Amino acid sequence: MRQMCGWLMTAALAGSVLSAVTGCKSGDANRQAESTDTGTTAQGHVAPPTSAPLDPGTLGTVTGTIHLSGKAPAPVKIDMSMDPVCSIAPGDNFAEQYAVHDGKLANVYVYVKSGPPAAMSATGTIPAPVVMDQIGCKYVPHVIALLRGGSVEFRNSDGTMHDIHTMPAAGKQAIDISQGPKGTPQIKQFNQPEEMMPVRCNNHPWMNAFINVSATPFFAVTGGDGHFSIAGLPAGTYTLAAVHEKMGEQTMTVTVEPKATAKADFSFSVK
Repeated sequence: MRQMCGWLMTAALAGSVLSAVTGCKSGDANRQAESTDTGTTAQGHVAPPTSAPLDPGTLGTVTGTIHLSGKAPAPVKIDMSMDPVCSIAPGDNFAEQYAVHDGKLANVYVYVKSGPPAAMSATGTIPAPVVMDQIGCKYVPHVIALLRGGSVEFRNSDGTMHDIHTMPAAGKQAIDISQGPKGTPQIKQFNQPEEMMPVRCNNHPWMNAFINVSATPFFAVTGGDGHFSIAGLPAGTYTLAAVHEKMGEQTMTVTVEPKATAKADFSFSVK
C-alpha cells in the first residue's frame, strides 16, 4: 500500500560564514542521536519479529485515489533569505500542505487500521532504509512511510547546516541531530507505529516533513496523481485509513477478495 511518501525539494553550496548566518546548531555534524522508543542508531538496530508466510492464493489488492473537493488554498511562498545558501536555490519555495493536481491529492498516508488477524500480525521483510534528503532547504520527500522496525536514512545534500528534529507522540523521545553541509547520512530505526510524525529543522523554521510508521506491511503514500495501491492483503474486511497533515484522518470499510482488486476512493475537503 504505497508508492510514495515520495514527495519534493533541491540545491547546495557552503562556507564557514554561512553556518554563522544560518544560526545553525553547534556540535559534530556526524553526531548520532541516542537510542529511543522512536528511533535507534543503526548500530543498535532491533531485529523485527517474523510471521508465517501468507498463501498467495488468498491475497488481494486495494487501490484508490484521494480527491480534494472544492478549491485548494493558494500555495504560500516561503522567504528563505535568512540563509544565503537557501536563497540561491533555483525556483520558488512554496509550502507543501496541499499538493493538489487536477483535484487529486498527494502526500496522503494510507494504511490498514484494522483487519483480519493474518493481516494485522503480518510482519513482512524490512527493506533498505527510506531516504529523506534535505535539498534546496526542503525535506525531500515531504511525507514518507515505513514498516515498524525499518529505518530512515537522513541526508543533507545542501551546502548549509541542517537539523533533523522529530516530534513524536507523547511518551516517545524525539530524535534531534545536526548535519553539516553535505554531511554524513544518519540512519535511524523506528520501532513504534505512528501517523504523521512531524519533522522540523531547528535552523530553518519553514522546513517540515512527516514520517509514518506502519504496524503492518500494508501502507502507501499517494503520489502526484493522488493514487495508491496496497497489494498482498489476506482476504477479509478492513478498515482503511487515509491521513493528511492538515485535513486529518478519514476511514473506510473495504472487503478484499482473493486474487481480486477492491476500490477505495477518499474525498477530503478543506476545513
